[in-house]
Amino acid sequence: MSAAIGQSGAAFARALQGPAKSVARCSRTQLQRMRAQRPAFTPAARSFTASARSFEKRYTEDHEWIDTSNPESATIGISTYAAKALGDVVYVELPQMDMEVNKGDAIGAVESVKSASDIMTPVSGVITEVNSSLEEKPSKINSSPEGDGWLAKVKMTSEDEVQGLMDAEAYRKFTEESSDK
Repeated sequence: MSAAIGQSGAAFARALQGPAKSVARCSRTQLQRMRAQRPAFTPAARSFTASARSFEKRYTEDHEWIDTSNPESATIGISTYAAKALGDVVYVELPQMDMEVNKGDAIGAVESVKSASDIMTPVSGVITEVNSSLEEKPSKINSSPEGDGWLAKVKMTSEDEVQGLMDAEAYRKFTEESSDK
């Protein structure tokens, strides 16, 4: 029995000499040892930061949006407001690949059970990709107009054109004013 107590006492003594798991459960000497092992100065980690403003969607008065988070291929689509106003989308005409476009050009069309609307490009550039899945399933525009229902990607020729578009808050106010009329 005394051998078992002696072994448990030795284990306890070893535990006290090792680093403590919590400051609340350590002795004064262990706390001093922990402080001595910690570096006096820890340099701040630097990380890449960018303005959140540069990664937000921008909107037009014609209810298109553009996401410029990837400047090599900005994504274009129609807004949630426009998708709701159109109703059930039954057909989407997509732009041609490598088509050169100017700001305000019609690049395609969206037809619904209620009406048809042209899709206008909010910026100038070259169409680099189209969402061909919309040809088979145009209802993606209704279920996810600002996500999986994107229409085309464009390589912008002038990033300055984006600055004239509305941010999300300004677009929300614009649509509220339009609804009130």
